[in-house]
Parts: sequence; structure tokens; C-alpha cells
Amino acid sequence: MPLTAPPSDRLMRIEQARNLVFQGRRADVQPSVSPWIAQSWQRCLDMGLQPEQPVGFDAVSAQHMRHVQEASRPLVQAAQPVLVELARAIADIRYFAILTNAQGIVVDVHGAVDRQDRRADAIARVGVDLSEKSVGTTSISAALTELQPVWLHRGEHFFNDNSIYSCAGAPVFGPDGLCAGMLDLTGIETMERPALKHLVRRSARSIENSWLLSTGHALVLRLSWPGNQPGDDSDGLLTLDQDGHIVGANPTARQMLTLSPASAGKAMHASDVFASPWENLFDTAGRATQELPLWSGLRLQTLATRPGAHPTAVTEPPLMSAPKALKAVQTDMIRQAVQQARGNVAEAARALGISRATVYRKLGAPRQ
Repeated sequence: MPLTAPPSDRLMRIEQARNLVFQGRRADVQPSVSPWIAQSWQRCLDMGLQPEQPVGFDAVSAQHMRHVQEASRPLVQAAQPVLVELARAIADIRYFAILTNAQGIVVDVHGAVDRQDRRADAIARVGVDLSEKSVGTTSISAALTELQPVWLHRGEHFFNDNSIYSCAGAPVFGPDGLCAGMLDLTGIETMERPALKHLVRRSARSIENSWLLSTGHALVLRLSWPGNQPGDDSDGLLTLDQDGHIVGANPTARQMLTLSPASAGKAMHASDVFASPWENLFDTAGRATQELPLWSGLRLQTLATRPGAHPTAVTEPPLMSAPKALKAVQTDMIRQAVQQARGNVAEAARALGISRATVYRKLGAPRQ
């Protein structure tokens, strides 16, 4: 059986939905099109736009574009390797990739763009404004408004001129948790491919992770739920500085930890999230995955690595015991001092001439 409705039936239902919205009967649209599409059509009408108007695909001024390019440099740099691979994946289906900033202005284009076809050249140009106020309902405007992956086919675009396009889009979030732009895959007079919504979301996730890991940090935490196998782009990623402050996080980590987008001067600390000494995260870097408790009562699998390092595999201990490392000897001394002090950490710390925090960190014990 076909995975999508026959083209003629699908296009007919879209046309019926358009007529209902344009007649002021938006409540009767479902299930012909998604509610957010009808809402976008209505916003276009409220702005005074009409479906039959020509679309100019105008570029912003050169001065404005210089500011856009400067602000978008981290996004564009993180996206470069992803867009190259993405262009290869979609080369045979006559689609190309467009990257915009959070206002819908094109900042990069990749793929097989037929520059002899004005319909392709019009939208696949750096500097073109593809926001809703300029070109109506598109995957660009929808993804930036809905902040989720979307798929639009032919007449689901607001303007008649845009009914030749089929496109998938997904927002791209920066390390601070704010939407920084979106990734779009567009085809012209081509068959419907809703599976591209999954591809564009995965590609956006790769851009987000690449961007996050390119920012300055002292530790990366790869997060997954217990029982899951970590190691791909679906993991949560959290970066910390050397003092344990949260530098950035990808959207998955923010959902796992219920983190809001970062605010200027209000950096969160690892101790605000994990219900165990944050120093242990650095001590266990590069070792096996461990389960950590959250203040929410949940537990997460966490794999900590330092920049440029790769976690080492967990191996069986050798049959012959090797000499203890200095760090292990120090830990044994601290543990013995605590035992001699009958569990009094403050007394043990005074005897050793170190702080209580160091005792807790070395022993991995919860603070009292």
C-alpha cells in the first residue's frame, strides 16, 4: 500500500482547505491540513497578504546582510560539514538545502541548485528574506514559528507562486538553548517526500551538537536514560567549564534536565542539576558510563569526557596487580583518616591539612 495519499487526492484536500480558510471557515479545515498551516495562512491574511500576489523573493540590504553574516558565523561554521553530507544524500531527488538565521534570512545554500531555473535561483540565494511576512507560509517560517520539524507540500504554501515547492524544515538551536535559525530542504515540482522531515531534523541535531562542542568548555557530559546505549546524535550533550558551570546544552539535554534557555549573567551550575558532588564528574572523565541521580528524583546515564579525549573502554582488571597510582594512594590515605576520625569529615580534613570539599570530592561521598 502507498505510504502517502495519492497525489491528486492530497492536492485536492489541500485546495479545499485553502478555500475554507480564505472564506473565513478555518474551524472546518481539519483534518485536511495541520492546524499550524491554517494558522499561518490566517496570519498571512491578517497581514493583508493575498494568495494571488506575486512573490518577489527580495534580498536584504548589503549593510543588513553584513550584520547577519557576522552574527550567524558560528551557525554557518557548525553547519558546513553537515550540509556537505546532506547535499550528497539528497542529490538524486532534486532537492537542495537552505540554512537561514532566526529571522528567515538565507545564510548558506548547499546542493544541486539549477541556476538556470529562476524558481530555484530565486530562493537559493544568500541574503534572501524567506520570512513569513515576505514569502508567506513556507517550511522556513513554519519551523521558526512552531519550533519543531515541519513538512509542506505544494498548495500548503500560502502564495500561489510557491505552490511548486515541497519542503521540509527544522529549527536549529544554539548552545544557549535559543533558536538561531533553521534548516530547509526544498524540491521543485517533485513528488512528496515526508520522510525528509526526519532527515532534516537529524541534520539539524548534528549541527546543534557540532556547534555545542566547538564552544569553549572543560568537560562534555553525554546523557542518556538508563538502559539506552549512548554514542550518537540522539544523546543529550551538556558542557561545563572548569568550575562546574553549565556552558551550553543541546535541546535533548535541556529536555532531560528541564533547563530553560540561558540568560545573561545567570549561568546554572552542575550542582543545580545533579544530586551528587559535581567534582566527581571531572574525576571520572574518560571512564565508563555511570548513573547519576538528579534533584528531580530521576537518574541518568552519564559519560564524561574532556575536550579532544575519547572515553576508554571498560576492561577486566589484570591478573597481576600493578603498583597503585599516586591518586589512588591519596584516596586511601583520606579514607583511612576519615575512618580514624570515626566518620567526622571535618576532623579528618584538619588532620590532613585539606578542605572538607576535597575530602568529599576524593571519596565521591555526598556532602553533609
